[in-house]
Amino acid sequence: MEGEPVTTLKVLICGTGFAGRGHAEAFRAAGAEVVGIVGRTDAVVAQVAEEMGIPFAGTDWEAALETCRADIVSIATPGGAHYAPIRQALERGCHVFCDKPMTAEGDTAVDLCRRAEAAGVKTAYAASFRYTPSVLHAQRLVAEGAIGAPTEVECISHFNLERGIPFGWSHRREDGGGRLNNNFTHTLSIACAVVGETILTVTGQVRDDLGRAPKVAGVHNFATRRAFIPEDLDDPALEWGESNVEWSYTVLAQLQSPLAERPVSVLFKHGGLVPRFHEDHIVFYGTEGALYLEGHYGSGQLHHYRDGRWQALPLPADISDSLPDVTGETEQCWHHLARIFVQDIQGHTVDPYPTFHEGSLYQQIIDIIRTSGSGTDVTALG
Repeated sequence: MEGEPVTTLKVLICGTGFAGRGHAEAFRAAGAEVVGIVGRTDAVVAQVAEEMGIPFAGTDWEAALETCRADIVSIATPGGAHYAPIRQALERGCHVFCDKPMTAEGDTAVDLCRRAEAAGVKTAYAASFRYTPSVLHAQRLVAEGAIGAPTEVECISHFNLERGIPFGWSHRREDGGGRLNNNFTHTLSIACAVVGETILTVTGQVRDDLGRAPKVAGVHNFATRRAFIPEDLDDPALEWGESNVEWSYTVLAQLQSPLAERPVSVLFKHGGLVPRFHEDHIVFYGTEGALYLEGHYGSGQLHHYRDGRWQALPLPADISDSLPDVTGETEQCWHHLARIFVQDIQGHTVDPYPTFHEGSLYQQIIDIIRTSGSGTDVTALG
């Protein structure tokens, strides 16, 4: 507890790609010891462990749990591969840090949440772009009344992803793919962090406007997948995989805010394959003003509207000074959440952070959006 000697926590990483490496660095920066890493391929996991100076490397997760006896496991694989290793870790009483999506469907996420509660362990759910500097700034400003009572939130993004990105987990619903799992999880977390965590209603539409993607060998790290796009997508020798998940979505939600008497309306609009013309953005509107955050996760410049004009606001020094010293906004947000998680496990007082409660709730909401249909048929109306 507070004032007692701090124990160095041991961490076991599941996954050797971009997220696995990022989680390992985040926990080291938080003062934990990374004692092992597990991957699918012997040669790959051995190479990553050597490069990162991690003492244990293997492909057998249960054996790694037994050998490493970690306090924390960090799950950094695609969402479809989360359920079994998390369940096994919970059975051993490990705290769990899990990247989004929590699992590939709502019922398995709920099951893990209940198991974690029964085990009495702490969990963290890394829908972590709520920790970008401008979002932290917006959270403070809204709490201070800078926009009055929140009324509306708008999250708009267009990624223009290459259609030739090699076929993989991101194209398959059962593997945790889709833009709801890998974009909406972050923007929903951001909206909740700023205006209120209670989600009242949700409805939406999704669209798979990709159809298929080329099958290419050798892709391992999600961050470098673009390097494997075939030069000739019309090559008759190419093999193709079929997408079965959404690449665009439109979601309407209502959040309950402690700062407003009425529900806050939220629009989430994302086009994974379409180009942007204006800047992607997140806007928080209120009865007395608005906050406009540049960028699809609100990580750019923050602008405040009040008394008839917009003004760019500098980042407060204390927020700037608290930012993890690491390159990349994804990595910065992992570092922020890992630091809070470690401190919480060590008994320090910390601000609330996303846990398996949010992870399981978000996964159930994604299931609802995917099955909510295409709207009310009005073709017979006069």
